[in-house]
This record gives sequence, C-alpha cells and structure tokens, in this order.
Amino acid sequence: MGEKLDRMGLEAYFRRIGYEGPQEATLQTLCRLHFLHPLAIAFENLDPLLQRQVKLDLASLEQKLVQGNRGGYCFEQNLLFMAALMALGFRVSGLAARVLWGRGEDAVTPRSHMLLKVELPEGTYLADVGFGGLTLTAPLRLEAGWEQATPHEIFRLDREGDMWRMRAKLGEEWRSLYRFSLDEQFLVDYEITNYFISTSPESHFLHSLMAARPTSEGRHALLNDQLKTYDLNGSYDLRMLSSGEEVVAVLRTIFGIQPTDLSGLGDVLEKKVILKQA
Repeated sequence: MGEKLDRMGLEAYFRRIGYEGPQEATLQTLCRLHFLHPLAIAFENLDPLLQRQVKLDLASLEQKLVQGNRGGYCFEQNLLFMAALMALGFRVSGLAARVLWGRGEDAVTPRSHMLLKVELPEGTYLADVGFGGLTLTAPLRLEAGWEQATPHEIFRLDREGDMWRMRAKLGEEWRSLYRFSLDEQFLVDYEITNYFISTSPESHFLHSLMAARPTSEGRHALLNDQLKTYDLNGSYDLRMLSSGEEVVAVLRTIFGIQPTDLSGLGDVLEKKVILKQA
C-alpha cells in the first residue's frame, strides 16, 4: 500500500479533475473518477525528454500533476489515482504489466507499466489512467472473455494461466495492450523501473515526445510533430506541426499541459524532435 492524499490534497485533486460527486468508496464513484482523471490530466513525457528527474513520492506528484497543471506517464498517473482512491476508503493495490502494444503478441517485454486492482463488493476491478493513447476511461471487471464497453473503446480481459492479457477492439480487430499478473507491486518496485525508463539512453521516453488525452468526443495523440485527433469510431485527422513553438502551443491548448517551469522548451523540442523528423 502507498500513501493516501490528505483532506486538502483530495479536495485539490477533485478540483483538478472537476469532480463534485459523492465521496464514498463505491463502483459509481470509481467509474466517475476514472472517466474524469484522464480527461483532465494528460499523459506526457516532457521530463524524461528534457532529462529531468521523474519523482514518484506523493508530494512531488501533487506538485506536478495537481498544482502544476502538468501530466505524466503511468507511474505518476496511477500512483496519484491510487492515493486518491485510498483517501476515499477504496481497497486498492498496485500491479505491473508487460507492454505488448506495438510489439508482437508473444513478445517478452519487461514489467514497465503500472495498473491498479480495486476490490469492491461487486467484485474485483482493474483501473488504469496512464496508458497513453489508449488509456482506459472506465474500470474493467476482472473477468475473462467478457467484452466490456467504456466511454471510448471496447476492452476484453483474457486469462492465460497465471497471467492476464488486456485487449482493445479497434475496428473489427482485437489488439493486445499488455499482459499482467495479480502479484502486488510496491513503490520500491516502480521506482526501479521508473529510473530506467526516465534515464536510460535505450528508453524511447528520452527520444520521442508523447502526449495523449481522451475527450468526450474521442482522443488526441501527439507523437513528435504528428498530432492525431480521433473520433469515437476510431477515424482520425492528422495535423503536422512545424516548429517547437507550435508544439508548445498544442501542449497548452489541446492537452492542457502548462509547462511554465520548463524554460526554453520550444527550442529544445525543435532541436530534439521537430528538426530530427525533417
């Protein structure tokens, strides 16, 4: 178990995501929070890209994602969400997953992604507010083979021995996001992986700009100089960005990211991302 938000921190978190509902540990509350969180707090990797430390202690997460109007990646997003759920009395624990998205269906990958397990009277649910361009906008019941609709895509969990596989239906095709076990993980486990993916020259988080945010109408996804805006049917429009200044404007207006503490961000993005793609 990790830290939980105190009363002031919880109220600030609610303001950040626009939540005004009941403060009880119910499935209805979980569903509403799980929808609002990713719509308000974008997935992004600005700190690793700019070689800045990614801190996972709760005070740093609150300062960055809540008070600083920034986003973050899976460890930051789900640790903050976990702290909020625990403050409300939810029984929640951390899990780890091996990412398969963009890789082969049987690829062997490290446990580089965090998700949450939530125990409710209705059963066990999975929560994950930090998987980039396909971040869940609703919790999923931990039940094999059941097609589960969310405000965005349809998802399915498949049992594979002691492991589980999460799939999303894109058009008529089922695509694997990741595989995971139910072994509980702790902050020390995430800190090791976080250090690697935020500092290693082999990590793609150091070489490509990524940002993602679902909306009520679809999703926005930014990869370097390519901005895709998806509708709820999966169709998208592509916009090519031509300068670091334009990227910064998109981060602010479309993704709601306010990187006021990152001086010279436009110049750095132009050198490392935009011009590299030319």
